[in-house]
Amino acid sequence: MAISSAMFVARVHNPFVSLLARRAIRASVASWQYKKHLYSTKPHKREYDIVIVGGGIVGMATAQELITRHPNLSFAVLEKEKDLAVHQSGRNSGVIHAGIYYTPGSLRAKLCVKGMQKAYEYCDKHQIPYKKCGKLIVAVEPEELPRLENLMSRGIENGVKDLKMVGPEGIREIEPNCVGLKAIHSPHTGIVDWGLVTKYYGKQFEKQGGTVYTDFLVTELRQTLEGKAGSMDGLKYPVTIVGNPEKDQLLHCRYVITCAGLHSDKVAAFSGCSSEPRIVPFRGEYLLLNQEKSNMVNGNIYPVPDPRFPFLGVHFTPRMDGSVWLGPNAVLAFRREGYGYTDINIPELFDALSFRGLRKLAWNYLGYGVKEMYKGIYIPAQVKQLQRFVPMLQLSDVTRGPSGVRAQALDCEGKLVDDFVFDQGKDEFGKKILHVRNAPSPGATSSLAIAEMISDKVHETFAL
Repeated sequence: MAISSAMFVARVHNPFVSLLARRAIRASVASWQYKKHLYSTKPHKREYDIVIVGGGIVGMATAQELITRHPNLSFAVLEKEKDLAVHQSGRNSGVIHAGIYYTPGSLRAKLCVKGMQKAYEYCDKHQIPYKKCGKLIVAVEPEELPRLENLMSRGIENGVKDLKMVGPEGIREIEPNCVGLKAIHSPHTGIVDWGLVTKYYGKQFEKQGGTVYTDFLVTELRQTLEGKAGSMDGLKYPVTIVGNPEKDQLLHCRYVITCAGLHSDKVAAFSGCSSEPRIVPFRGEYLLLNQEKSNMVNGNIYPVPDPRFPFLGVHFTPRMDGSVWLGPNAVLAFRREGYGYTDINIPELFDALSFRGLRKLAWNYLGYGVKEMYKGIYIPAQVKQLQRFVPMLQLSDVTRGPSGVRAQALDCEGKLVDDFVFDQGKDEFGKKILHVRNAPSPGATSSLAIAEMISDKVHETFAL
């Protein structure tokens, strides 16, 4: 396996990179070894106690947690792609968040703080490479200072460890090329390859006897016909899950948990649940710092959130491969898995635009939305925003980078749904299925803690 030139440059310029390079190599080896393992696409067993729909990080963490708690039950995971973590779980910024931003006492705050600790412990146990590179949340304008102080109070109240407020000199000590009036330093914020972590969850799930089926697109959840499954005329396995008939994809089970991410509202509709909250896809487009400039930042550099706007804003994010991502913006994706402006699905786009909640959101933030689209098309506009934090950054230092799509849950009033949403159908059949309809950011950092919460909910709901 070759070491990328980004890693080589980082090794030359950054004192921490010899360790980072070794970790990146181990990650590459682990990923290569993992790719040798091929999941099944055609069911070799027809009946399971519990089936999890969705092979993203929340679905796989939940599967791993459930099989650990209930080793005598049979489990399967169904993923519509040919591998795990293809979308949100494998196309995110890779940050291990500390839990600073969220309202004290909220579920998001508790799960993030707990999830970060569990994530580091899990990575240590399984030798998954990560780096505690830290984060600065930087105020560059006087009007941002009260909000920064409020963030500091939130972080302390949430139990985030070792937070420190620093001035201009402290900022330069941590990030020599960064400028600001004041900043919060979070030393335990880190980076990791969350796609790789998801695959490790899958690996542990299979080691404990679970089965993962990929290339299995669930098209229907229906009540099992009498005499079709189990010794009690379908009563033992009352739920039938239908995939592709040409691949003979048909399973029967006692219970279903759906963690379908970008398609969670559509899958919930299979059991008669409400169409809301609706999932609206928002694409985040990153710039990529040129490899020879990868030593420009040491860790994460973030803005102070502005409560007037629905999304965070641009930031600097180092990656495990030695590269640095800049951004993202936030624009409506033209399909649920639309990673570019030409990636369009007309029915999905019409579905999004016809939703009253999206129209209200767009009207409320019309100016903001236009600016976000402008930044995505016109790179100098995004670079200008980034230069507020690192003035030495030049347009010639960046190229267009990757993009990701966020599953944003919206209500009919155009409000972002920031809490967890669980749902079930109303009839006896629907009560056999638990839908995780919204697992808000930071879902990857919180995944192991979220899995514990979902497993508690499953135990309570299904009386396991």
